[in-house]
Amino acid sequence: MNAIEVSDVSKSYGSVLALDRVSLSVERGEMMGLIGPDGSGKTTLFRILTTLLLPDSGTATVEGFDTVSQLSRIRRRVGYMPGSFSLYQDLTVEENLKFFATLFHTTVAEGYDNIRAIYSQIEPFRHRRAGALSGGMKQKLALSCALVHRPTVLFLDEPTTGVDPVSRRELFDMLMPLREQGVTILVSTPYLEEVRRCDRVAFLSRGSILGTGTPDYILSRFASVFCPEPLSHDEDEALRKADNVIEVSHLVKAFGTFHAVDDISFSVHRGEIFGFLGANGAGKTTAMRCLTGLSSPTSGNGRVAGFDICTQSEQIKRHIGYMSQRFSLYQDLTVRENIRLFAGIYGMRGKVVGEKTDRLLESLQFTSHADTLVSSLPLGWKQKLAFSVSIFHEPEVVFLDEPTGGVDPATRRQFWQLIYDASSRGITVFVTTHYMDEADYCDRVSIMVDGKISALGSPEELKRRFQQPDMDSLFTYLARQAVRT
Repeated sequence: MNAIEVSDVSKSYGSVLALDRVSLSVERGEMMGLIGPDGSGKTTLFRILTTLLLPDSGTATVEGFDTVSQLSRIRRRVGYMPGSFSLYQDLTVEENLKFFATLFHTTVAEGYDNIRAIYSQIEPFRHRRAGALSGGMKQKLALSCALVHRPTVLFLDEPTTGVDPVSRRELFDMLMPLREQGVTILVSTPYLEEVRRCDRVAFLSRGSILGTGTPDYILSRFASVFCPEPLSHDEDEALRKADNVIEVSHLVKAFGTFHAVDDISFSVHRGEIFGFLGANGAGKTTAMRCLTGLSSPTSGNGRVAGFDICTQSEQIKRHIGYMSQRFSLYQDLTVRENIRLFAGIYGMRGKVVGEKTDRLLESLQFTSHADTLVSSLPLGWKQKLAFSVSIFHEPEVVFLDEPTGGVDPATRRQFWQLIYDASSRGITVFVTTHYMDEADYCDRVSIMVDGKISALGSPEELKRRFQQPDMDSLFTYLARQAVRT
C-alpha cells in the first residue's frame, strides 16, 4: 500500500479551478517533489492531504485513511510545515516545541530522540523568542515541531523559502535520515538543487499534473519553466560612473554588545544593480533598514540619494522605493486601488496617476485583473505588482529585500526583466537574494559574514578572486567562515 493515494481530486474557489482531477501516488519511504508555477495548486493539494480542506470531488488517502471520513487518524500520523513558518513568534523556542507536542498528546521528552539531530542545533537558544530567530533557525524549529510526535508522513510546502543556500542544504541533509527511518516526504520547492534531491517529481500546472518522473526527466521536459534562458544585461558604463547614489562609511548598528552591522563601507552607482548577499543573520536586513531611514545607525555615516541617513531619514523615504520580503501590498484592496493608494502616498496627484496606472496595468498584462483583490493573486503576480508599485514614482533608488522568494524560475526571470528595465531608466537597484543565479544578474555584489563585508566586486571578479566555479560555491565558501551565532 502506498503512503499517499490521490484519485481524481478536484477543488474550486468560486470560478477558479485550483485542482482538476489530480491523481498521484507516493510510495512509503519515498521523497516526492511537487513542483510547478505559482498558482498551480500545490498548496491546495497539501491542505487537502493534511485534512485542512475538503475536496469537491475525488478521493485521497494518507497511510490508508480517507482525508474526509478519517481525518483524525491522519492528523496523528502526519507532520506539516506550511509555506509560511507555522510558529508563534511571541513564544520561545522551547514554548513552541512544547505547544506542538501537547497538540499531539505527547511530550518533548518522549519525542526528543526523533528530533535530537535537528533540535540540538537550536536548543542553546531555547529561551529566545521565535520572532527573534534567523530564517535558518526558524526553519529548524518548525521542522522539530512537525516531527516531535513521530509522524510517518511529512508534508513540506516550500520549507526553505527565504532561507540562505547553506541553511537550505542543511535542512535537506536533515531529511535524509528520516527517509532511512521509513518516513514518507512530500515536498514542494522552487529551488532546482532541492528538486534534484527528490526520488521522483510531479509537475503541477493550472491544477493538473502534466508529468511524473525522475528529477532530470521532469526538469528536461519542462525546461521552459524551470530552466529558462538566462537574461542578458547591457551595462551603460557612462551612467554607472556618473555619480554615487549610495555612500556608506564605517557603518555600525549595535544591539547592546551585539554588532549586527560591524563597520561596513561601500558605494553604489546610479543605475547600478547592486546585490547585497549574506546568510540569514549576517546583518543584511539591519543594514538595509539603516539605509532606508527605518533605523538609526549606532555610528558611522552614509548618504542615500544625497541625504544623510542619520539626520534626513524623512527626505530619504520620499526619494526611494522599498519592497519587503512580506510584500507591501494591501490584500483586501484591488490591484488598481493598491496602485492609486501608493501613488498618493508618494505624493502623486491628478490625471497623471490615472494615465500611468493604465500604462502599468497594460505592461504587466493585468488590465483584466485591475479590479481583482490582491489576496487572490498568485505569488509571482503579487511580487511583480509590488515591485512596480515601489518604483511607480520613479525613485532614485529602490530597495528590494528578497523580492523573489518562493517563485518559480520562469516568473523570477520575468521579475528580473522588470529590474533591468528600471536600471536602464537610471533607477539604482539595491537587492538582497538567496538565489545565487540572481547574484549573477547583478552588476556588483557584496557578501556579508558576521556583520562585515567579506567580498565586494562583480560576480566574475569574485569567482576569479576566490577561485570558485560559481556564485553558489562562493557564497557557501564565505558563509561557512562565520563564527558568531
